[in-house]
Amino acid sequence: MKLSNRINNMKFSPIRKLSPYAEDARSKGLRVLGLNIGQPDIETPPQFFDALGSYDSKVLKYSESRGETVLIDSFIKYYKDFDVEFNRKDMIITNGGSEGLHFALYATCNPDDEVIVPEPFYTNYSSFTDIAGCKVKPLTTYGEDGFHLPGKEKFEEIITEKTRAILISNPSNPTGAVYTREEIEMLAQLCLEHDLFLISDEVYREFVYDGEKAYSPLKIEEIQQHVILIDSISKRYSACGARIGLIASKNEEIINSVMKMAQARLCVPTLEQIAAASLYATPQSYFDEVKEEYQARRDVLFEGVSAIEGVQVKKPAGAFYMMIRLPIKSAENFCKWMLTDFSYKDTTLMMAPAEGFYFTEGLGVNEVRLSYCINIEDLKLGVEILELGLKEYKKTQE
Repeated sequence: MKLSNRINNMKFSPIRKLSPYAEDARSKGLRVLGLNIGQPDIETPPQFFDALGSYDSKVLKYSESRGETVLIDSFIKYYKDFDVEFNRKDMIITNGGSEGLHFALYATCNPDDEVIVPEPFYTNYSSFTDIAGCKVKPLTTYGEDGFHLPGKEKFEEIITEKTRAILISNPSNPTGAVYTREEIEMLAQLCLEHDLFLISDEVYREFVYDGEKAYSPLKIEEIQQHVILIDSISKRYSACGARIGLIASKNEEIINSVMKMAQARLCVPTLEQIAAASLYATPQSYFDEVKEEYQARRDVLFEGVSAIEGVQVKKPAGAFYMMIRLPIKSAENFCKWMLTDFSYKDTTLMMAPAEGFYFTEGLGVNEVRLSYCINIEDLKLGVEILELGLKEYKKTQE
């Protein structure tokens, strides 16, 4: 029996593909510092667990396909704090931001339609487009430019009659870039002129540093019918395991079409929704402290890797990721070798090879994405291990 071309054409995640090597390292007694994945170590606000514990119904019922009203209302209040007005009919709760992205692509693209995505991009975007049957049209951004967007003319060079949408992550996973207001307004103009959707993945909205803020296309009135927002509580509240996300749009036709898919998958888990609704009460001080901690971690990691001979890096403005270029030929081979053949103080590193974040073949082969979701002391140790590992690898493997 044969499997489908769809599944055979999909690739394993570069974020998790080295997990078996990490497990082998742990089985040998080594400690593995996980700089490969954006799993926050910040504590989830306690009211989430309090809400779970206080649930007293005798029957755990299906939720509404749109989502629990109490959770939708909490999202409405949240966006109002950012001067964005939504109504209940504009939103559907999803199983994480990932399902929201699936829904957005299914609703906007036919098979073989194209979605423009600035690369490097969150690797699962490729998987989502594969499943939806549409195609990624990559537009390369460069580390030397801080991974900011190229000019409008570069987008227009690759827009075709099959182009249906532009998909962005802002702040960006994997680069940490935060697009300027001018960049977002340029995308808005493109979508208006070429009748495209703008799918805006904003799950890292809170994580912008140095006193800056992320600018959302939701603030541009003329483009509201084109914007599809993807959001999630995973990173904002350090609640990745809850799998609570959101798709929202002022375009009634989009949300009505997404409702068909929401009904087909029945609902998002009821308990997690009720617990997630309690998170709106999280005080601003929580976000201030979390952002201060991540900025400190970013600075430690940036200063550390910048001092390593041959490493090239730009300081990211947001999220909690950093793309770095290594003075080696193959980052994937190096990442494997670090897990199988190198340790320092009984510790080694797990990193994400960056080639999988690019769609264009040959790009990112000597780059890695690092996450600064671990504590500062471990980040300092990680930098030390990386520097020593690079020296040994170049001496013995290249």
